[in-house]
Amino acid sequence: MSSSGALAGEVGVVTGGTRGIGRAVAATLLSLGATVVITGRSAASVESGVRELSGLGGACDGVACDVTKLDSVEALGRHLRQKYGRVNILVNNAGIGATSSLLHELSPEAWDGIFDTNVRGVFYTMRAIVPLMIAAGGGHVVNVSSLAGKNPLPRGAAYAASKWALNGLSYSAAEELRANDIRVSVVCPGSVDTGFSPHTGKEPDKMLRPEDIAHVVAMLVTQRPRSFVSEVLIRPTQKP
Repeated sequence: MSSSGALAGEVGVVTGGTRGIGRAVAATLLSLGATVVITGRSAASVESGVRELSGLGGACDGVACDVTKLDSVEALGRHLRQKYGRVNILVNNAGIGATSSLLHELSPEAWDGIFDTNVRGVFYTMRAIVPLMIAAGGGHVVNVSSLAGKNPLPRGAAYAASKWALNGLSYSAAEELRANDIRVSVVCPGSVDTGFSPHTGKEPDKMLRPEDIAHVVAMLVTQRPRSFVSEVLIRPTQKP
């Protein structure tokens, strides 16, 4: 299927692209004409995601990948290099949500799980994919963070700490990569109605939707060449 649109001819990768925010981002990039590679831990979920997303614009591909495992991410990088030779857009969306636990009651295993996915996973994917962007002459990295990376989150301290770390990683990598015409942006949404983590007491009809985040990602990857939006904070119009 030939595609046309603002991102026609570009190759994008969306981690955690089988559901929620990741699926909405992949669908939006496809509608703009990009070829999109989605990842997820389960091969079955990736295959299902590719079937659902195919036909929305550009071509959809999928790779089972656990972003917490270096060998898995390196295999993703080899697939991208061999099949496409480049990557223009990387959206680091895969993540673990807040656990609703007091910090002093949190298990070390739960702590490790949050940081391995939310921080180490982004490091691994950037390590594997940024060289393909440099070879392509530029690109966009969008890291999906959270307002919890800007504000306190009681009963979610480990999650908040992981997102503060992700923000710091993103700001620093942005400075490292500007000379390569690679823009690194961080997107910090408030509560999103995805079932990703508990939102006790929130009104779902007032919460953000995955498509709201996808819209912002689309704005970032289609911004004019001379501009660089390093951070976007996203709040619902009405407090849920």
